[in-house]
Amino acid sequence: MAQFTVNTSRFDPYKNFKFRVRWDGRYVLGVSKVTSLKRTTEVVKHRDGGDPSSTRKSPGRTDYEAITLERGVTHDLEFEQWANKVWNYDSVGTEVALKDFRKDLIIELYNEAGQLALAYKVFRCWVSEYHAMPDLDANANAVAIQTLKLENEGWERDIDVSEPTEMKA
Repeated sequence: MAQFTVNTSRFDPYKNFKFRVRWDGRYVLGVSKVTSLKRTTEVVKHRDGGDPSSTRKSPGRTDYEAITLERGVTHDLEFEQWANKVWNYDSVGTEVALKDFRKDLIIELYNEAGQLALAYKVFRCWVSEYHAMPDLDANANAVAIQTLKLENEGWERDIDVSEPTEMKA
């Protein structure tokens, strides 16, 4: 049975290295890594008093794991500006109000030809952890990486994004 409905001769799943992230209606530059979208639903165990030998299971609360974005350190201020909406101690000695600190974002996955293949909407994200600069090491040979850890209240696949028709070479 074919795994793809439009490109029935395709057997390989999509690769994980062609993606983009959007918030506030624009693409965020330089994002090089996005951790997985993961949700966990608790198991609620119970049993009937007249049936002591078996346990029944029901779904409980669902938790959406935080998402981490990584990118190389540049002069772009998108990560820092969002992190500062949650907490920033200003020069007057007051903390910034928690106004507009939540954002919805979209994570897009592309096929090898650069066609949009999948998209997920992530809801009500806010920055719980921000790494402005990595550990610095004069003996290392690596890119300086910034990270944002985003708490969220759920995600869903954007079903308006359909499987693209892949071109033949």
